[in-house]
Amino acid sequence: MSNRSLTSDMLLKAYAAGVFPMAERRDDPELYWVDPRMRGVLPLDGFHMSRSLARRMLRGSYRATLNTSFDAIVDGCADRDETWINASIRELMRDLYHKGHAHAFGIWHDNRLIGGMYGLSIGGAFFGESMYSRETDASKMALAWAVDHLRRCGFQLFDAQFITPHLATLGAMEISRERYHALLVQALSIEADIEIYPLESDAQTVVQRITQTS
Repeated sequence: MSNRSLTSDMLLKAYAAGVFPMAERRDDPELYWVDPRMRGVLPLDGFHMSRSLARRMLRGSYRATLNTSFDAIVDGCADRDETWINASIRELMRDLYHKGHAHAFGIWHDNRLIGGMYGLSIGGAFFGESMYSRETDASKMALAWAVDHLRRCGFQLFDAQFITPHLATLGAMEISRERYHALLVQALSIEADIEIYPLESDAQTVVQRITQTS
């Protein structure tokens, strides 16, 4: 699909229909639609909090933010040898951020952004797009904070798109396309608000809540 013909409103409709765009590489001007036969999801009550991750979060020297430095987090996700995030996707995500549909969770250490993740929200569904780390476990911490926050705000579905070994260690699983679309329809019928509560500032509380529900 030509970048010029795709708008952020069209993108929202595509996600609500269960498909999402990708580029072959960062300098490819074209996008293609993806509707995987097997879909990756992360159960919001099934995040796997390892002991090592819990210990790192409890050290107290990290803090998390929501919707701070959105562009920097997207750029961090794209800063790798091979990426599907091209200029068009970046601009569409920025537009959706300003419209209140794209969100970024960041992890900070000594006032430095060391990792994060971003995604889209529609109804009670959150579509995780990408994450990155500059220091050990930064993306895992971003995901932990995100899962805790989304659960508190009433979300029902965390779409991880594709399963990776990294995501599998955190509790993500594969489900069929048919099962995913059924869950998506159910989640879209719910009016969840990602800003109804502030992001939890206490890492210990996040760890305890996740441990109790997983």
